[in-house]
Amino acid sequence: MPRMDYLFTSESVSEGHPDKVCDRISDEIVDLVYREARKGGVDPWSVRIACETLATTNRVVIAGEVRLPSSLMKTDKNGNEVINPSRFKSAARRAIRDIGYEQDGFHWKTAKIDVLLHSQSADIAQGVDKSHETRDTEGSNDISEGAGDQGIMFGYACKETPELMPAPIYYAHKILELLAAARKSGEGDAAKLGPDAKSQVTIRYENDKPVEVTSIVLSTQHVDPSWDSKKVREVVEPYIRQAMGDLPIAEDCVWYINPTGKFVIGGPDGDAGLTGRKIIVDTYGGAAPHGGGAFSGKDTTKVDRSAAYAARYLAKNVVAAGLAEKCTIQIAYAIGVAQPVSVYVNLHDTGKNVTEVEVEKAIRSTMDLSPTGIRKHLDLNKPIYAKTASYGHFGRKPGRDGSFSWEKTDLAPKLKAAVKNG
Repeated sequence: MPRMDYLFTSESVSEGHPDKVCDRISDEIVDLVYREARKGGVDPWSVRIACETLATTNRVVIAGEVRLPSSLMKTDKNGNEVINPSRFKSAARRAIRDIGYEQDGFHWKTAKIDVLLHSQSADIAQGVDKSHETRDTEGSNDISEGAGDQGIMFGYACKETPELMPAPIYYAHKILELLAAARKSGEGDAAKLGPDAKSQVTIRYENDKPVEVTSIVLSTQHVDPSWDSKKVREVVEPYIRQAMGDLPIAEDCVWYINPTGKFVIGGPDGDAGLTGRKIIVDTYGGAAPHGGGAFSGKDTTKVDRSAAYAARYLAKNVVAAGLAEKCTIQIAYAIGVAQPVSVYVNLHDTGKNVTEVEVEKAIRSTMDLSPTGIRKHLDLNKPIYAKTASYGHFGRKPGRDGSFSWEKTDLAPKLKAAVKNG
């Protein structure tokens, strides 16, 4: 039997956290590539990008493999077409500026940026461009893509919040979102907060339902070196209470606000950052498994990204359809093969007159889970990824620009009908 009464904790990090700076730069580059493809009349299905970023004191290194539209290339002195680094450097500087870094140790104007991108491996490309199933079918005109790598991806949804996300990660994100908005708008003393911050929320559950907050941890950078922990709490506590909404904060809740004291030096100047080091923050805060692959910096042939979005979409629609209170979905792939090797569903003993096997069959019948099928169904070949780089890839509002399409619940009626019809 699962535990019904317990404490559970999740953490979030702000857009100015060193690792999140790197995620943002990598995703700005993904958006740049998709945007330039569309502007230049290049088929967005053909572009490839796997971009990793490292940031430290006044230094950014961008590396990875790409297949780019010609507008992002240039001709070298030998007449060879090579990657033009200037467009990528500009994208990185814009991201750093928008986050808010204008410090001596990390400044959007003065940071040295190295671009070490290179062409995608032909050995990988052959399996992605044309799937194993297609290559083995003589005379086939099918253009179905193979998965960009092997791997397992997870999706999760539950009824703890209106967005069908686990409560601890939802509220940990919300705290930092509100503080960032106040900082950027110049609101009172919040304008003196810095971009780098981390939050952590512990929630007490009764009968498997979140009932109150028992611990709040927040460490936030500030520009005034005279501030102590007491002053920081005075500034941030109203935003924390606002973020909690209707969820009660226990009378004996333990507050740790800047528990180490002064936090003036932050961001990549205080600690080096790398793309893809905050994958649990990006997903479900530890309330559900993670397959291990990061999302940021990858085009959507990479199932690390697209299949994780599909798994969340399916799990959310299962819960939205009223088939279960909780749902975990695992999808697994082999490199160069279009269709998943397995689909696994766990309803955590909350299924409503339905079995996991029935839900698995319904999933297979309502959505094509090949990389091509996912990209088409969720309309992923768009410059919509920079905004995913902070405050989670899930539990967000679908945008008019097509962003967060995996958060829609438009598949719920079809899933429900598929289960009913067997």
